[in-house]
Amino acid sequence: MIDFREQLALWIERKLPQPKLRRGATGCPRKPVKHIIVFGRMPNPTFDYYLAARLNAPGMPPSQAVDIRHGNLSDLDAESAFIIICRYASPDVLTWLDTNADRLSGVGLFLDDNIPAVVTGQDADFLYRIRLCYRALWPLRRLNRHLDIVWASTPHLASTLRLEEAQVLPPAPPERLWKREDTTNLAPNQASDQVLIAYHATGVHLKEHRFLRPIIADVLAQRPQARFEVFADGRAASIWAGMERVSIRRPLPWEDYLEDANHRTIDIMLIPLDPSRVNDCRAPTKRIDVVRYGAAGLFSSGPAYGASVELGESLLSYDRDIWVCAILDLLRNREARHVSASATAHSVELMAIARGDLVRTFANPNNKLECTPFDRTCRLV
Repeated sequence: MIDFREQLALWIERKLPQPKLRRGATGCPRKPVKHIIVFGRMPNPTFDYYLAARLNAPGMPPSQAVDIRHGNLSDLDAESAFIIICRYASPDVLTWLDTNADRLSGVGLFLDDNIPAVVTGQDADFLYRIRLCYRALWPLRRLNRHLDIVWASTPHLASTLRLEEAQVLPPAPPERLWKREDTTNLAPNQASDQVLIAYHATGVHLKEHRFLRPIIADVLAQRPQARFEVFADGRAASIWAGMERVSIRRPLPWEDYLEDANHRTIDIMLIPLDPSRVNDCRAPTKRIDVVRYGAAGLFSSGPAYGASVELGESLLSYDRDIWVCAILDLLRNREARHVSASATAHSVELMAIARGDLVRTFANPNNKLECTPFDRTCRLV
């Protein structure tokens, strides 16, 4: 049964701006595409995990990524350009779209979060929720008049948009973000008899920080050779304050985070997800981070990471005792860590295969795309 707070949140979300296609949109470019321009807060993981490899796939038009905070939009060539809005649109971008609407071949919006649910939720701090409204929701009032296509990162997220034409674009990371070809020069994180456990997240995952705190306290008490590293700031950092063998690090800018994995490995990475409407819409992108660090991952079972363990990954119910046991098992079993890491690497390799699916949209704008009612993926007809 949904409680009053949840009902209020749902009511507010229905009042918030939602993406809608412009009148006459077909889900394809309006005319042949000469080049593609991606607007976003660059660099960022959304662009890298979902768009970078697809835009570089054979058969795609030339493309460029423009940082909406610093880009000089007046220098951009709008003639036959297809525009992709990566999560956010600034006032300058909206004005540029208004000015050049007749010259564009189309406009698409890519989303990888249930932003209205984050805004009405309690985990993110108030200022972050206000910024989300300003960057992602209020621009929709002007952006919707231009939209030809809306992409979502998961079928579940697509279903929340109340937009039948929403197309699903799952993660497709380029190899440079996950393939570890040479680990011989990596500095060890710890002595050979120690094991590093990590949880890399932000304050948006406040409930998960609270969930893990007693679990890690129990694990560290039982295993003196274990150490724990957490990325946290603000309220999340205070949860971990004062714990021995716990290193609290501030979340890193995206490029620094990628660089961090070039110099070290992590033994075990934890990916808990508190059951919620926000988390049910998430894509399994943390698998990519796990593989980049060469770690064995422990994942919450559910919509994001699935429930099947056929590939050899560890998918756990959201239960404290189950997580304690699973971490202890990996701590004592180096071979199990290797099997788990290999299984996740295989999962990410399968993700990367999808990189050519945007070609179908841009190769022939006369082709129509049809969304099936069950999996909400698209096929040519």
